[in-house]
Amino acid sequence: MRILEVEHYAKQFNIHHLGRKIEAFDDLTFSLKQGQFLLVSGTNGSGKSTLLRCLYRTYLPTGGRALYHSLHGLIDLARAADIDIALLRQEEIGFVTQFLRPRPRVSAIELVAEPLLATGMALNEAEGEAGELLESFGLKPELWKAYPTTFSGGEQQKVNLARALIHPRRLLLLDEPTASLDAQTRAALVGRLAWLKEQDVAMIGVFHHPGDVRELVDTELALGNKTGVAGYPKVEEVYVVE
Repeated sequence: MRILEVEHYAKQFNIHHLGRKIEAFDDLTFSLKQGQFLLVSGTNGSGKSTLLRCLYRTYLPTGGRALYHSLHGLIDLARAADIDIALLRQEEIGFVTQFLRPRPRVSAIELVAEPLLATGMALNEAEGEAGELLESFGLKPELWKAYPTTFSGGEQQKVNLARALIHPRRLLLLDEPTASLDAQTRAALVGRLAWLKEQDVAMIGVFHHPGDVRELVDTELALGNKTGVAGYPKVEEVYVVE
């Protein structure tokens, strides 16, 4: 079953003080099924992260449409009302980056358990699952009750990933989540993504180390001048955008 159909998607930025328009991407068309993993590749500046932000509606696209098959019906992410986008973010669409903006005086385990508590799960059970995921990402148990505002960048990223991935969403957007992780944590993350894929979570990802996820990739969207797919033996289809 298709979960997302993107048609003739485009994004331009207006640089008002220069009187110029800069094109991030133009005329992107692709689709995504449940449980499918789409890798977005390309050179720096080819619009990879911008595409994810347009789908999440951090940015407004300037053309085309993105038809998302939500549990509430078909919705165009390019034109939906802000209140509908907020509901989809709460229930169905997740966004994972390499950065965490932790709230003051909230512990790591509280931050990670929050998405489970929002579903009605009991506190003990939610914090138990949160602890297991934090441990798998290599965050020491003695830090679980501490505030992430005091953590190093790498430790904050582990909390960020655990929070974003603890509760499966139907569509997950991944913007270079492994950029500053060590090899052990990257392996744990890939294991979690494989589990999410088995739960029929659809994923679109930009990766600093694309080789880490090559066994998960079903489809590649190549932006810019990239034309090859070497190293991705399971790729079913490649969209090349010049």
